[in-house]
Amino acid sequence: MNTLPPFQRFLDGHREDVLRFLVAAVGRPDADDAFQETFLSALRSYERLRADSNLRAWVLTIAHRKAVDIHRARERRPLPVADLHEGATPIAGASAAPSAAAQGDHWERVRALPPRQRAVLTLRYAAGLTHAEIATALGCSPEAARRAAADGLKTLREELPHVPASA
Repeated sequence: MNTLPPFQRFLDGHREDVLRFLVAAVGRPDADDAFQETFLSALRSYERLRADSNLRAWVLTIAHRKAVDIHRARERRPLPVADLHEGATPIAGASAAPSAAAQGDHWERVRALPPRQRAVLTLRYAAGLTHAEIATALGCSPEAARRAAADGLKTLREELPHVPASA
């Protein structure tokens, strides 16, 4: 006997956590599409879940996979560049736009971390999962999740000195 709540109640109960996670993971422009894809995937397999499943961790795992898909798609897109006048040479070390750290968008800097660190920090701080729940969502050990969080925070602290020291 399946005692899962109706899907609408499940969606209502988890929509805010999933959207918060996705905004942190992929940015506001892509979060809405990833949100819809997450809940469509959840709907397709909802009936096959065991009644004792951790629904929050399950749906955040789906959201994480959608975020990974978006990051992979971004890597395949060409980057726009400013038109250079013929014969012009770029100035060494100059960039067209200020860095994400200079702009103050810390989540943008998190999105630039390696995939495992990015996933752990967004699941930890945007979705509020414990290291054990993160480990379940990512298919790794709690120690590996804790280590990835520490490494990601260390990288962020080097670039953004006011990042908190605790993971």
